[in-house]
Amino acid sequence: MSEAVAPSGAQIEIHSSRLRAVVVEVGGGLRELTYDGHHLLDGYAADAMADGGRGQPLLPWPNRLEDGQYEFDGHRLQLPIDNPAQHNAMHGLTRWRNWSSVDRADDRVRVEHRLYPEPGYPFTLELSIEYRLDASGLTVETTATNRGTDRLPFGAGFHPYFTVGTQHVGQAELQLPARQIVELDPHRMLPTGKRVAVEGSQLDFRAPRLVGSTVMDNCFTDLQRGADGRARVRVRNPDSGLEIAVWVAEPFGYIQAFTGETLAPARRRQGIAIEPMTCPPNAFHTGTDVIIIESGQARAMAWG
Repeated sequence: MSEAVAPSGAQIEIHSSRLRAVVVEVGGGLRELTYDGHHLLDGYAADAMADGGRGQPLLPWPNRLEDGQYEFDGHRLQLPIDNPAQHNAMHGLTRWRNWSSVDRADDRVRVEHRLYPEPGYPFTLELSIEYRLDASGLTVETTATNRGTDRLPFGAGFHPYFTVGTQHVGQAELQLPARQIVELDPHRMLPTGKRVAVEGSQLDFRAPRLVGSTVMDNCFTDLQRGADGRARVRVRNPDSGLEIAVWVAEPFGYIQAFTGETLAPARRRQGIAIEPMTCPPNAFHTGTDVIIIESGQARAMAWG
């Protein structure tokens, strides 16, 4: 009898000193990340599917797209509705596709997927993601190359859930250096067109404080960056001192923070999703911060 295949396909382990990560074939995502054996991701088991988007790249657009419709270069395009409760297309096209490992060493792996033209996204897009571990931590670098003859619209996001070993996310401290949120319609979670300052609100995490009872599924923007051009989100266990710092470089100008209230009961508020995004929800529909890649051109972006 043949051996069963993991739902997430091949498991690719990389390691460097005290860090270890597992990248998966299905979706090209990050299933596991540990430091000295401490789990830094609220991930999923090798014999399970990636529920709730855990660790998945969100390509060629992140988040929700209203009615799955958009216009580009004079064409009206329709994508499949995979968020039926809100009638949106959600989180791109590659989360359940097979990715190939094309370059691998002990401390890094590069996976690739070629997206061919299909209804709703009639473009040829080559995607490459390198996961790399070193003394500074994990770096995730994505390169998107237009292999077709026409220019194409593009956005990128990632969906890791982080944990610092607290029983629930409310016991963790969060620092998220964003001055504004993108206001969302609470019914369909689509932008209203307004941006709202966080100052004085329960979503003001510019200074570190406990998450407590705060519920989040919010898109943060107007990020405060350091001299190196990176914005850093910090999650800390105040009892153990374990801290994770997640950095994003341009063109990642948005961070979706999600405390997991809509997940299966056993997974709610166990970790916090810190989702780097190059554009806000509904970007293909509104045009906000959509990256246009010309034929033969490539765009690279990194977080870690």
